[in-house]
Amino acid sequence: MKLKFLPPNPEYSAATALEFTKDDLSPFWKDVFFRFYRDIDPDRFTALNNNEKYEFLKNYFQSLQSEKHDELMQKNARYNAYWHQHEKRITASFEDIFDLDLTGVFNDLIAQTSFNPISPRYLSEHRFDHFYLESERGAMGTALHEITHFIWFLRWQNHFKDRADEYETPHLKWILSEMVVEPVMQKSGLAELNPYCASESCVYPYFYSMRIDNTPILETLSAMLDKNPITDFMEVSYRYCQKHEREIRQQICRSEEEF
Repeated sequence: MKLKFLPPNPEYSAATALEFTKDDLSPFWKDVFFRFYRDIDPDRFTALNNNEKYEFLKNYFQSLQSEKHDELMQKNARYNAYWHQHEKRITASFEDIFDLDLTGVFNDLIAQTSFNPISPRYLSEHRFDHFYLESERGAMGTALHEITHFIWFLRWQNHFKDRADEYETPHLKWILSEMVVEPVMQKSGLAELNPYCASESCVYPYFYSMRIDNTPILETLSAMLDKNPITDFMEVSYRYCQKHEREIRQQICRSEEEF
């Protein structure tokens, strides 16, 4: 696996930020942006049309990039150096837990540093975003989370031969993929390189508090992973989520509404 961190692009950051500040999104998503950019008035921003919002954000981020240019370039160099320092260990750990030879696989991964505090991933393009305020350890944590998705769905599709469009929200397969990052990090030993694991922010916060049959769901998934080879784990964990899908979705909705 090879990963390259790229510095921020104001136009790109503006476009992705628009996706997560839409009026119809819950506060769980759109309030994150305004929490980091407190000098942007949410009401005034919401009153703009989409073109006006894009131009505003593009100009705002261009100014931010000019102001912090040297700092951003230095951070970008540190991101890449820190990844290269641990690349072999990370690859070996993922190969072990996914029972997969990654030789020549995912040698084109891109981490786009973004001014958007929410970090989407794009499976077919082998790229993901991470927030510019992250340290090199934080960027590593985001990278490990997103790379888990890339390898998980490669292994998943090789096994199930299903449709890749089901790997995105709001499908249950997407929900499961977001939950399993935590137990994968722990079992692979990569939690040591992921600072978000220690603060219980490696996955969405509602997964840490989610309980099914009075048992934390992440504990249940971790126990399943301990007992099963990876493809068996995929099967049993997905059946478990199918069985409890209604309750899982209800708890997610409640958490987002109460955010």
